[in-house]
Amino acid sequence: MGGRAIPVVSPRRLLGGLGLLAFLALLWPAVPVEARSHHSAHAAAGDATFHDEAERREVRRTLDLIHAGGPFHHHQDGVVFGNREGRLPARPRGYYHEYTVETPGASDRGARRIIRGNGGELYYTRDHYRTFQKLDPEALR
Repeated sequence: MGGRAIPVVSPRRLLGGLGLLAFLALLWPAVPVEARSHHSAHAAAGDATFHDEAERREVRRTLDLIHAGGPFHHHQDGVVFGNREGRLPARPRGYYHEYTVETPGASDRGARRIIRGNGGELYYTRDHYRTFQKLDPEALR
């Protein structure tokens, strides 16, 4: 047979390629939130998507409390969010503040939060800061 030869990849080169893929997979959460795409068939508000109407209502309720200056249900609400993981755009310490979005049935604060920047930008996380979605409060009305 006169076909093309199948190239042989050395184990060293194969491991190097796998190492690069693993590095890129670890880097993904550090990509700024604006650079990520969030496509979903769920109800949307800005880039944020919600699993159901109950989640959307709780987010809206928390936004209303933020706008009114409280009263908040948790003493941690309004504290500085450090952005230590670097998943939001880099800003000086004290720029971001976090607020609890109630999770029905949770025995603690749950994992859902709204992060507000001093410039008014809003982000939503339902998985305790692993991922963020930009919120548009007007889209929630």
